[in-house]
Amino acid sequence: MSVIKGFTTAWQGLTLTLRHLFAPKAKRQVQTVAADNYFKKLEEGTNTIQYPKQELPVPEVGRYQLDVEMDDCIVCDLCAKICPVDCISIESIKATESIGQTSDGTTKRLYAAKFDIDMAKCMYCGLCTIVCPTECITMTNQYDRSVPLLDMLNYKFSDMSPEEAAQHREAFDKQQAERAAAKLAAQQNKGGQA
Repeated sequence: MSVIKGFTTAWQGLTLTLRHLFAPKAKRQVQTVAADNYFKKLEEGTNTIQYPKQELPVPEVGRYQLDVEMDDCIVCDLCAKICPVDCISIESIKATESIGQTSDGTTKRLYAAKFDIDMAKCMYCGLCTIVCPTECITMTNQYDRSVPLLDMLNYKFSDMSPEEAAQHREAFDKQQAERAAAKLAAQQNKGGQA
């Protein structure tokens, strides 16, 4: 009796598999879950989309890979401070004078010696994009980045060389030393006049 039951259930499973194997002749129509009868339409055609020729629609509010427009970054460090997993690493250098403006008119006064985002750590919460005052950090619709090494998920957005960073630090230190000397000289002149 159990042998007959075993063959019967095996036959039922095979017929179900064969029915699904040969039944769909059309490719799956890619549509959003919000579409009418979404789950019913999955029964028509294959359930697997033919990636990368076919792609699932990306929601407008989807959270995927981060991107930074460095021309708009004022290096305020708010994104790094709010990140719950510390995947954003920023190093700033004070400028001796205004170094330009962002696209929204904000004056830039800091150089970005380092602006790295480790996407392997990122939990795609989107908090960094919310606090950015110049909206330079955004979430793109890129969700399918594959890399052979984990280190390749550490994106470096600043293109400043170490030598250039050292020059900017030197210029700022020199300016601070000159200001301190001028302030000291002004105080000594005040003391001498009194």
